[in-house]
Amino acid sequence: MDKELCFGFYNTAPLWTNEQFGIPQFEFPEIDFTHFKAEPIPKQLRLGHKMEHTFEQLLEHSETWHVLTKNLLIDKGKTRLGELDFIIKNNQSHSVLHVELAYKFYIINPEITEPIHRLIGPNRRDMFYTKLDKLKEKQFPLLYSEELKEQLQALHINPTEIEQQACFKAQLFSLYGIDSTSIRPLNKNCIQGSWIRFDDFNSNEFKNFEYYIPYKDEWVLEPTIKRPYASRYETLLDLNLRMLKENAPMLWVKNKVELVSKLFVVWW
Repeated sequence: MDKELCFGFYNTAPLWTNEQFGIPQFEFPEIDFTHFKAEPIPKQLRLGHKMEHTFEQLLEHSETWHVLTKNLLIDKGKTRLGELDFIIKNNQSHSVLHVELAYKFYIINPEITEPIHRLIGPNRRDMFYTKLDKLKEKQFPLLYSEELKEQLQALHINPTEIEQQACFKAQLFSLYGIDSTSIRPLNKNCIQGSWIRFDDFNSNEFKNFEYYIPYKDEWVLEPTIKRPYASRYETLLDLNLRMLKENAPMLWVKNKVELVSKLFVVWW
């Protein structure tokens, strides 16, 4: 599963290319998976922290980059100001980058006009534009904080010579039945499936499909038929409980010709 996670992370498209919103996107190096052996990732970690492990392993496997430091804590007295995700160094050019990592799942709400405001977490507790503001207003300025100077000096790093980038990967989900969704200037290659409201899942249109509810780690992966799929009726029993808890699950949907797709069912 650890290698599958690394492969899924690597194959997930960046939410934008080049530079957008004043933030350059980190260009991931090409990875040869032929001899790649994933190191075990602690199972108890949240998915976001597991993605940090995959990012580090893939960079260290590449010939281009290596990690100087990660999860650099910044404290002022007893107050935690924040944390920097990664500082990495290019093996050829010797340039140094501060990279903030994000791996997100967003549904696209077509009722909202502005593309960056359209992207919200399936449970409505996470929004792209607030994450973007946090990167620009909090995370990146931390590099130049007085409290970090000593740690950077110990690593022989001059903050004024560091470029800052984001490795922001995402899977996006458009409203079911809408064929074309404009998300410019964001990357349309991030669209990996669709979403519906629970009441719509109850309609006859979904009656004859089969469903598998993946674990959170499996959200990163390409869906496969090699899972225990169940009928719509059996799936509804599980979904009812999740809706009561205001928890929006991802489903893998299998039709009669064994084509599998991703579908979020939201409670709101």
